[in-house]
Amino acid sequence: MAAWHAARAGASVVLLERTVDGGRKILISGGGRCNVLPAEERAGAFVTDSPPRLLHRLLRGWPLAEQRSFFESELRLPLTLEAESAKLFPTSGKARDVRDALVGAVRASGARLWFGARVTDVRPDPGGWTLHLDGAPPLEAGAVVVATGGLSVPATGSDGFGLDLAARLGHVVHPTYPALTPLTAEPSPHVHLAGVSLVAEVRAPSARPRFQTRGGFLFTHRGWSGPAVLDASHLATRARLGIGAEAPAAGRLLVRWSPRSRDDWEADLRTGSGSVARVLAAHLPERLAQQLCAESAVPAERALAQLRRNERMALLELLCDYPLPWTGDEGYKKAEVTGGGVALSEVDPHTLQSHRTPGLFFCGEVLDAFGPIGGHNFQWAWSTGRAAGRGAVAYCMGPQARPGDV
Repeated sequence: MAAWHAARAGASVVLLERTVDGGRKILISGGGRCNVLPAEERAGAFVTDSPPRLLHRLLRGWPLAEQRSFFESELRLPLTLEAESAKLFPTSGKARDVRDALVGAVRASGARLWFGARVTDVRPDPGGWTLHLDGAPPLEAGAVVVATGGLSVPATGSDGFGLDLAARLGHVVHPTYPALTPLTAEPSPHVHLAGVSLVAEVRAPSARPRFQTRGGFLFTHRGWSGPAVLDASHLATRARLGIGAEAPAAGRLLVRWSPRSRDDWEADLRTGSGSVARVLAAHLPERLAQQLCAESAVPAERALAQLRRNERMALLELLCDYPLPWTGDEGYKKAEVTGGGVALSEVDPHTLQSHRTPGLFFCGEVLDAFGPIGGHNFQWAWSTGRAAGRGAVAYCMGPQARPGDV
């Protein structure tokens, strides 16, 4: 996105990509379908250790409706709304079509794509920048856009270079951590529930601001996954690493296994008929119902008429405020994004140029912000990429410009 906007504005652009084909995070997103954009704005759901007003300003720079129009009109990539998940996917259902459309647009813009290029160093010099590459001559540039460099899913080429570069050049880089990653427990108390899925609510009552999300919840052999768990996982990883004033209390996650209220459950347990397991299984997967009975020390076949008050209270606690017993997480290997990064106060909110090093621009995952599951992180990438690409061109056309590449 940065390269396209820079090239379309008239700059001579070289896009350096470490992998041989590019866009690998696009290819693996959305189960191979790529949720290009969310259906609606959720700026308040983004996480940052920077002032939220800066994050909101960056998102407002390219409204969601205009981003959708870009994909459908400029890239000729029709998008379809999946109402159930409130996500926009390519109508073809193929993530590869998204990646190929972007690569094709960059080629058509006149930019040069250099795949398999490993940048080893980026240094400012009196007239601009020098980029050192592994196995190739250095490049000189009038400006540099760092559009990569996070740590998530290293198999896609992420190696943290952008974060290291920012720190080396004196920028404030907030502590990084895996975000949108599955949670684990050692040993896993629910290994026998692996494969069970449902829609659940996860909340962190001690987080500031308080956190609550609702979505798919999946039991795995090592712990828990699904959108609800992924969206809450940063609270656990931050607590584990001691990041933030709220750690470790914010890492206490509670699960409500169904939309039913505590009063609804209590009414059923007081006045219903049949066994405890039967009442629970009417609203929950049967294996989970059996597990909750076991953990509350209530025999699954106990008749409701014989249920004691303390047993009912134990069941209600686990049904509505189940403490998720996580002990770890899957780390960057399976994290969809990197939390933390270059402080938003380090860049101009309009151009994303570094306040410390003129001619250097940051965008995407290397910046200190990420959103929830559902296309929000692509929204962030597209918006900041556009701003950085356009900002780099404006810089190179200014009085300090010299012949060279962006």
